[in-house]
Amino acid sequence: MKLHQTVCAIVLGSHLICEVATAGDRRFSYVYESTTAAKGEVEVENWATWKTRRDGSGRANEFDFRHELEYGVTDRLQAAIYVADWKVSDGQAVYKDTAAELIYNMTNPVTDLVGSAIYGEVKLGDQQFKLEGKILLQKNFGPIVMAYNAGIEAEWEGERFGDYEERSGEFMQSFGVSYQVSPHFLLGGEFLHEVGFDEWQEAGDPVIYAGPNASFRFDRFFVTTTAMVQATGVTDEPDFQLRTIFGMHF
Repeated sequence: MKLHQTVCAIVLGSHLICEVATAGDRRFSYVYESTTAAKGEVEVENWATWKTRRDGSGRANEFDFRHELEYGVTDRLQAAIYVADWKVSDGQAVYKDTAAELIYNMTNPVTDLVGSAIYGEVKLGDQQFKLEGKILLQKNFGPIVMAYNAGIEAEWEGERFGDYEERSGEFMQSFGVSYQVSPHFLLGGEFLHEVGFDEWQEAGDPVIYAGPNASFRFDRFFVTTTAMVQATGVTDEPDFQLRTIFGMHF
């Protein structure tokens, strides 16, 4: 191979790797990547999650929605506001909460041994207050991206704002792998594990979900969807959930 061809191949390969590493479009629906939006970049995301499970009267369905606005404060710090989280259950629409989120990127998933970031979130609603923290890990191998999250959530609930009588916690971890089939189509899978703690004392039954995901990219617009099936048989948790995220960045 001639020298100029070798140089072109190296430059092209580097460009593709950087594109995979820095693209703001989400590869996963339940797993967060450690990379953050570029400084000044704005992204709008709309989430829709369908959850279904069997109860005494048959099958119960719930639809959760989120409207999120993200902003790249610096090349390492990303801020986001969940303008509204709400759900439709038993034919009624109910507002749940509004939230603020920060993600700080520490290492790069391409050039470092592993990419890493810390995640913090505060949620406030009519009847609940939540704090959540996570560590986000990611490694890119060319078109293949692997990501892992581990975090703890603390929740306070009550009948009125500020009058919280119940408290609980949750440990969660998730893992995802995604393969870039083409610049416009990615295919992979996700795994989710959650354990709740009532009053931070008694652990509930662990819940495990797993399923395939797909992501489609169209210039500044993307759609990512994941279908998750419960593998543990916990009756008071959804036995199937489907999440789709529609995003656009500017």
